[in-house]
Amino acid sequence: MGLPNVGKSTLFNCLSSAKAQAANFPFCTIEPNVGVITVPDERLTKLAEIIKPGRIVPATCEIVDIAGLVKGASKGEGLGNKFLGNIRETDAIIHVLRCFDDENITHVDGTIDPIRDKEIIDTELQLKDLETIEGRLAKEQKIAAAGNKDAKVNVGVLLAYKEVLEQGKNARSVSFESKEEQQAAHDLFLLTSKPVLYVCNVDETGAKNGNEYSRRVEEVAQTEGAEVLIIAGKTEEDIASLETYEDKQMFLDELGLEESGVNRLIKKAYSLLNLETYITAGEVEVRAWTYRKGWKAPQCAGVIHTDFEKGFIRAEVIKFDDYMQYGSEAAVREAGKLGVEGKDYVVQDGDIMHFRFNV
Repeated sequence: MGLPNVGKSTLFNCLSSAKAQAANFPFCTIEPNVGVITVPDERLTKLAEIIKPGRIVPATCEIVDIAGLVKGASKGEGLGNKFLGNIRETDAIIHVLRCFDDENITHVDGTIDPIRDKEIIDTELQLKDLETIEGRLAKEQKIAAAGNKDAKVNVGVLLAYKEVLEQGKNARSVSFESKEEQQAAHDLFLLTSKPVLYVCNVDETGAKNGNEYSRRVEEVAQTEGAEVLIIAGKTEEDIASLETYEDKQMFLDELGLEESGVNRLIKKAYSLLNLETYITAGEVEVRAWTYRKGWKAPQCAGVIHTDFEKGFIRAEVIKFDDYMQYGSEAAVREAGKLGVEGKDYVVQDGDIMHFRFNV
């Protein structure tokens, strides 16, 4: 998300197989564009070189390009209510900020100031969240007064959020101790409680180290504990249009970049969602499976099929580096490096797993 004309749709087009309309006028995106993006993972390619499977299946996540928000969106300006509803349905926010000068691309406020732009959108989201909270508070207070324990928890959470939002801060700056409070907070689906990644859209000269605009964003993001990524959207568009891997690599080398901004953005978004990957590897396919960080083996088995979780017996686990070192599953077994794990094993990113189950 972002203001109109900051480069959201250009970035979306680079990220996704779905193509959004990118043009030099506000609201050229009205319906949200939804695309499925592949999560780049060099480990799959390396395993495939050894195993020679029939196919490689990478992890994916869904990305939504939401129309530009404007001042007054929380009151319905510029189709604001519709757009804010689209944001509510997502798990995390990539907030694109314009950090480039270009007199050919108009800015809705006439000048380039990413901090002002960020504050405009923050304010709109905060106002919408306050509206949500005030709508719930009176109702919950009545139920709490009648002695309902859940309602008392809800009132405490609502008041904590109300206080920070009225100070012009985002809901994500509040944390709750108890599981009951955390659940009540989650159930509110507040816009400003979602994790955020600020993307500074710079021109080609700032592709590697950013510029004055992006440095100001980094200073502000640091105070929020938020992450910042620098991307040259127009350059990424040029890279995406190249057909071969070699051509893309040559372009990146010329810019002094090891990896495209799009790849870095997808990886960051994946970790922003608190997601990790385990791998199943065999002659049929090498496949990445997505799970939430901290999940145990049975939950991860359930990602493949619910029966795997119900009838879980054990997981056989090979560490990726061990597979690379020994070159095959048989050699890993022989070296005594294959782990046999039970129900309490916390799966680690990059684990190569085989589940034993019985239903």
